[in-house]
Amino acid sequence: MTRLVKRVADSYTEQVQILTQGTMNGYNRLFGGQLLQWIDIVAAVVARRHSNRNVTTAAIDGLSFSGAAYVNDTLVLKGFIVYTGRTSMEICVQTYIESLSGELNLINTAYFVMVALDENEKPTPVPMLEPVTDEEKRRFEEAQIRRANRK
Repeated sequence: MTRLVKRVADSYTEQVQILTQGTMNGYNRLFGGQLLQWIDIVAAVVARRHSNRNVTTAAIDGLSFSGAAYVNDTLVLKGFIVYTGRTSMEICVQTYIESLSGELNLINTAYFVMVALDENEKPTPVPMLEPVTDEEKRRFEEAQIRRANRK
């Protein structure tokens, strides 16, 4: 049976948050656990859109913070698929602070491995990924290296 092929643009997802006091930690910065929850949701939506299945988080392969976020910041999370295995998908979620002028400043990059589930909650095949742009092809190749390192 031939597997369906999809592109990165087919499952691209964005989420936007305006940060409130309730999302801050004791140092008045965005609580990392809150950000992780939002990233996990964005990654799951990307994976569901790609696979047309329910999914589960199998691994968090990378999560790097390069900046802080504060009350009243506009946070933009951009999620996209970078690689597919037989039943797994690697999703990248980049988090930005958006200034009032619209400029984006990257503060976090995360890589999640999601697995598609069938009706019995068992791993099930996902559509293959067809990278189109040079950037998508580069990310696909980098994901192959991360995958090999995980095994």
